[in-house]
Amino acid sequence: MSGFVEKPEPIQVPGLVHLHTGKVRELYRNEAGELVMVASDRISAYDWVLPTEIPDKGRVLTQLSLWWFDQLADLLPHHVLSTEPPAGAPADWAGRTLVCKSLDMVPVECVARGYLTGSGLAEYAETRTVCGLALPEGLVDGSELPAPIFTPATKAAVGEHDENVSYEEVARQVGAETAAQLRQATLAAYSRARNIARERGIVLADTKFEFGFDGETLVVADEVLTPDSSRFWPADRWEPGHAQPSYDKQFVRDWLTSAESGWDRRSEQPPPALPQHVVDATRAKYVEAYERLTGTTWS
Repeated sequence: MSGFVEKPEPIQVPGLVHLHTGKVRELYRNEAGELVMVASDRISAYDWVLPTEIPDKGRVLTQLSLWWFDQLADLLPHHVLSTEPPAGAPADWAGRTLVCKSLDMVPVECVARGYLTGSGLAEYAETRTVCGLALPEGLVDGSELPAPIFTPATKAAVGEHDENVSYEEVARQVGAETAAQLRQATLAAYSRARNIARERGIVLADTKFEFGFDGETLVVADEVLTPDSSRFWPADRWEPGHAQPSYDKQFVRDWLTSAESGWDRRSEQPPPALPQHVVDATRAKYVEAYERLTGTTWS
């Protein structure tokens, strides 16, 4: 059992129809048929959306995504039409709202990996492969791969795991031509972003993209290259052979699995509220990632 500890009631705004409550975002449709995405300050870990929010998290994700959309603009069109909150929306929606094209979404999480960790490391330990792709012997947690790889996954519902699948399975599901487009776009965007991050002292270990079609055009959607969709590691502390420090939910995960929390993740009990020191440390990591990548001060 997992999902929301306390599922929020969506805010009702005149002229908007609420479509979906995700782990972080609320999704609406406006009267023009456009999608309105609002990033909350919710945080998830171990397939639970926690009862404690991280202040400013939704704004950081939104503003960082917008910055990355600009960095990738010559490679990939994106879905953002406006950042202006709709009339009648709460003041809190400022800075966390994207008005977007409605796309024909591809039901695949498009993951690029340049380093071995996470679910890829677990598969490699058993089979020396990741998503069916053979890798050299001798790699460890945090090893840089010989070249970036495309390791897609199915998109799971809230409270469920995404499942890694082979490229051949993606081709079977969406067609060979679309699968090839997804792989090319994912690896091109990852390579661009990895180089940009490296210049700023950050290792982009892996990241996931979501794509949809606007007619015949493949368009990148949702969020891009944020601490929620990517593993960012400080380059000066990268040391293969163990888990790396990262700009994401590390403090949350560590606390939840500590004796202090008293929570057993293998039980069906929901996780407890986060203490203030974990909230503060997690917020600081999100802000630091934003500032280091963009070169601007968060305000």
